[in-house]
Amino acid sequence: MNSVSPSAAQYAGGVMHNELVDGRRQQDSNGLTPPQSPDPSKEAMEEPEEMDKLKAKIMSAWNNVKYGWTVKSKTTFNKISPVTLLGHSYLLSSEDQVEQFRMAFVSRIWLTYRREFPQLEGSSWTTDCGWGCMLRSGQMLLAQGLVVHLMPRDWTWPDAQQLTDVDFEVLRMRSPLRVGGVPIPSFGSPRGNCTPEKILPSDPTLRSSQRKRPESTRDRQAEPIHHKLLTWFGDQPPAPFGVHQLVGIGRSSGKKAGDWYGPSIVAHILRKAVAKATVVHNLAVYVAQDCTVYKEDVVHLCDLSFNQTSPEPDNQAWKSVIILVPVRLGGEALNPSYIECVKNILKLECCIGIIGGKPKHSLYFVGFQDEQLLYLDPHYCQPVVDVTQVNTPLESFHCTSPKKMPFTRMDPSCTIGFYARNKKDFESLCSAVSLALSSSAEKYPIFTFVEGHGQDYGLEGHSSNHSGQAPHILPPGKTGRVNNRRHSDDFVFL
Repeated sequence: MNSVSPSAAQYAGGVMHNELVDGRRQQDSNGLTPPQSPDPSKEAMEEPEEMDKLKAKIMSAWNNVKYGWTVKSKTTFNKISPVTLLGHSYLLSSEDQVEQFRMAFVSRIWLTYRREFPQLEGSSWTTDCGWGCMLRSGQMLLAQGLVVHLMPRDWTWPDAQQLTDVDFEVLRMRSPLRVGGVPIPSFGSPRGNCTPEKILPSDPTLRSSQRKRPESTRDRQAEPIHHKLLTWFGDQPPAPFGVHQLVGIGRSSGKKAGDWYGPSIVAHILRKAVAKATVVHNLAVYVAQDCTVYKEDVVHLCDLSFNQTSPEPDNQAWKSVIILVPVRLGGEALNPSYIECVKNILKLECCIGIIGGKPKHSLYFVGFQDEQLLYLDPHYCQPVVDVTQVNTPLESFHCTSPKKMPFTRMDPSCTIGFYARNKKDFESLCSAVSLALSSSAEKYPIFTFVEGHGQDYGLEGHSSNHSGQAPHILPPGKTGRVNNRRHSDDFVFL
């Protein structure tokens, strides 16, 4: 079975996902500006509206071509260092662990640009190509939270075993011997140092069919839930977490179809989408304020019994929670002091990933190896799929091409996601994350957990009608902190 592979274009020229700054639209890497929505003023005439529709169609056609190529490229992983994927570590010197990593990666829900879906309300758009990348990254983050919430522990997609052409290579680096700091050429190696030895999963001797593990009955029985979950992200207006619903929710912040979204606004859109949905039970989304998670607010959101006198947490009366923390890891570029901290966060089982990306290019980060992040990329335009059909093929929702990029290219604006099933898990999460945050070389952590309540600003605080700098409210006791967080449009306006 042929797998769907991301395009070369998606890595060469992504579009900006940043918010509106001072009321002006930013340009993408090719200098293109998304079409303006029809002017609602009285002066708007039928002819300008038709021109806007024409522009939207031209932009849609261009982006469909730009993000529609299917050129495959392989990513290399070394055998020496472990690969971390959403809290799990894999050492690729073992063929069994290569297969485990392969299955775990392919099983992640991959949501990309789509084309030819029903027209978005109030616009001429029938595709999100060129502007919806952050919404797609946010969908993937939410989908991972729902997988953890609904599926068996460490679930993997059984049909992933049929996808034998997973595009990555495992390299073993032959480190040269050294005497007094001088490398000695290795015998039998003409170059003498750092010669890669390739172990290809696509090698016939290592084909998945020959090293396939026994299929898990538990995972196969969970397939109806897997399919149902994907219908919630379908590109149809009724889908509770589909692009139609998310764009509709975003209108309360002044966003329209064709605008770009930042990671903080997407966090609040996801919160409202889950609160509005009737398909998911016993789950809430909490969005941190001012880089602070207020514990009492989480308790108020999740504790159904409000029995504060009980000495033991009543996990049966507690909603599961997805915690989203919008942060900025530096000014114009990533502060290198935070790299180790990000690594430690991605090592946690409670972490469900990070939405952010590199400048002008939104990505969903799911792990790392050495000094490179592992990610899923939404910048691949696929035809719309009607996931409501019983026998719909699901291959286009699972990526077979692991991709990496250096930490140094990471955009500092991002949103980190966590999941806690019950109150005990939430308390463990607070301790584990706080420990991970303390690893930063910076004097103060990326964000904090504090007792007490915060003020609920809501999604409306992100309205693009605001201008100027938004104040950053510091947690108590940190008034001496230097505020170097520029581009405050990615945060809540107070």
